[in-house]
Amino acid sequence: MEVKIGVQNVARELSIETEQSAEEIAAAVRSALTESAPVLSLTDSKGREVLVPTAALAYVQVGESEIGRVGFGTTPIPR
Repeated sequence: MEVKIGVQNVARELSIETEQSAEEIAAAVRSALTESAPVLSLTDSKGREVLVPTAALAYVQVGESEIGRVGFGTTPIPR
């Protein structure tokens, strides 16, 4: 699962790959925000822990990992 996290006052978003389901990630975000936890903690697919201060969260986007495309397009060239 791909997770993109927007952080306030930071131009770039954080992007991590995780083995957690979308429901697990959403529950972790809701829990961190409703319980006033100081940080949101997620674990990426390599086992590294990512900590983001909840006060700095702008958004969290959860979606399926996108498979990279390789090669050229299959659209024929008009003659």
